[in-house]
Amino acid sequence: MTQASYNTLPEQLVALVNEQLGGEAQARQLTPDLTFESLGMDSLALMELVVAAEERFGIVPSEEAMDLAPSATLAAAARAFAHAR
Repeated sequence: MTQASYNTLPEQLVALVNEQLGGEAQARQLTPDLTFESLGMDSLALMELVVAAEERFGIVPSEEAMDLAPSATLAAAARAFAHAR
C-alpha cells in the first residue's frame, strides 16, 4: 500500500462500506466509532468487505482484518487494513 493510499484509507474504507450497503451509508454520517453491527452488517458482509478491500487495494489482508467482528468499529477496520501487506 502506498503512502498516498494509506493517507486516504479512511475515505476509501467509507466508500467500500457505502458500496456494501448499496449506497445507504451516504444518508448517514459515518464516524470512526460506528460499529459494523450498527450499520446492519453481519460477519458475511464483513468478509465481503475484506475481499473487496483486497481486490480494490491490491493487498493481502492481515489476520487482524480477517478477524473483524460485527462489533468492530470503522476505526478498527481502518487500522486492520493499514497493517495489510
